[in-house]
Amino acid sequence: MSTPNKDKHIYFITGGGTGGHIYPAMAVADALQKQEDTKKIFYIGNEKNQEKRIADLAGYSFLNVNISGMPRKISLKLLTWIINLGLSTFRSIFYILKYKPDLVFGTGGYVSAPALFAAILTHTPFVIHDCDAMPGIVSKTVAPYAKSVSLAFEKSKELINSKTIYCNGNPIRKEFLELNRAQARKIQGIENKFTIIVMGGSQGAKRINSALVKSLKNLFCKYDIQILHQTGKKNFEDVIKELESEYPEYKDNKNYIVRPYFDDMYIPLLASDAAVARSGSLSLSEICISGLASILVPYPYAAADHQRINAKEMENQGASLYIEDSECNAEHLSSLIEELINNREKLISLQNNAKKLAKPHATENIIKQIKTALIK
Repeated sequence: MSTPNKDKHIYFITGGGTGGHIYPAMAVADALQKQEDTKKIFYIGNEKNQEKRIADLAGYSFLNVNISGMPRKISLKLLTWIINLGLSTFRSIFYILKYKPDLVFGTGGYVSAPALFAAILTHTPFVIHDCDAMPGIVSKTVAPYAKSVSLAFEKSKELINSKTIYCNGNPIRKEFLELNRAQARKIQGIENKFTIIVMGGSQGAKRINSALVKSLKNLFCKYDIQILHQTGKKNFEDVIKELESEYPEYKDNKNYIVRPYFDDMYIPLLASDAAVARSGSLSLSEICISGLASILVPYPYAAADHQRINAKEMENQGASLYIEDSECNAEHLSSLIEELINNREKLISLQNNAKKLAKPHATENIIKQIKTALIK
């Protein structure tokens, strides 16, 4: 059980598996680190996932839990997963007893489950944030026991059982608030002209990658534009092979920048006018805070279909165009990109509506929520 420290506080931060869980957790961790009454921050995650690398780079002590995504079907794998969840929860209880955190903060997802379950069992105060329009299983399970719940979407409130709910939006890294478009373009080393960023989240998206590659020759023949293309690390080599076949001129085209991953993602986002992206909630929050028009292609196999729900919400708010994954081919994608290039009124409308959905104070509001939980 945690013992409150009147002068300095110890925090456990947990969330991982994908950037959509990691980066909101890191934004809160970074903000807490700057607080005068913070003594120490530990990050709990799976050392095999990218949260380990990101937490290490940020200088946080990392505590490992051996937990992966929950199998959706009854099988031996599900039984093994349940055993690993139990073992990881006991390991998290050990971490709590050893380091005595004053509060645990989790961003949902399977990686956060052991630490949050351990917090319940040890009566350690905890606060959770759920990033999606459709809250995940972990968030819904632990919400009744949390000191308070933070949500990204208003419509999520009806799906969460908690007496203390705040709709903050997703916590965003402070860098998104420190640069304008001209400054970002200078840092990125690109010209001041229409720029579109194409990305599939931290894992990439084969369908989007392929549709774009097949569109490049036509787009660059017709328009003087710039394209920043994040392929995802696991897809980079396949994209390069397809480029060699479909658009070998890419090597000499300074207006096309292809990377497996942009470490400082805020720079290419702020440098762009529009985005083609999956519709994970963090991507949408970053698109909105950057004031981008967007073409959203939801991942069709996301848990509880949350990406489609997210994308439809953006479309309903007049902040994005929408394509089903099955319809994301070169012809359809290029036609929507051309619509944004040719219809400036449409472009500006989408950008302005995205800005209206941005919640730049999400991180500081969550910090206030955490501070309130400490004194209750």
